Amino acid sequence: MRILGLDPGIATVGYGTIDIAEREPVVGDFGIVQTSSKTEFSQRLMAIYEDMSSLLVTFKPDLIAIEKLFFYRMGNIIGVAQARGVILLCAAQKEIPYVEFSPPQIKQVLTGNGRADKKDVQLAVQRELSLECLPKPDDAADALAIALTAWRMRVPALVHREEASKV
Repeated sequence: MRILGLDPGIATVGYGTIDIAEREPVVGDFGIVQTSSKTEFSQRLMAIYEDMSSLLVTFKPDLIAIEKLFFYRMGNIIGVAQARGVILLCAAQKEIPYVEFSPPQIKQVLTGNGRADKKDVQLAVQRELSLECLPKPDDAADALAIALTAWRMRVPALVHREEASKV
């Protein structure tokens, strides 16, 4: 089972994959997709679409875990919402199921504190995946945290049950 975690944004989309091997998560790949603020907005969305489509073909995830819209600052919400829409379109085209989690849910699941700071979440990711150092950049670490949240909440088992019931 492979889970692709995504931290959506218009400037930067963080991604991270985990594979569930022998009931334990193993880090696959992680990184970011970036768009330039100097590029026309519609072209930025097109770049996200193309990059996400390519990542889905490359990684072949069984499940996508994505961060819900949750903002303290309203300035970015429209761009992030549009980027999320593009990402979810890619998932739908490839018929990949997705789940979404709010930042407080992710923090609660990984640290036991829904108000934990970013560093605590990154340390939890490092520990859970047995990484020698904190994953960088932050957006990629966030994406791994989102993927781990899906695994910790046993979402993969639910996906398999749904697939089995369709047979």
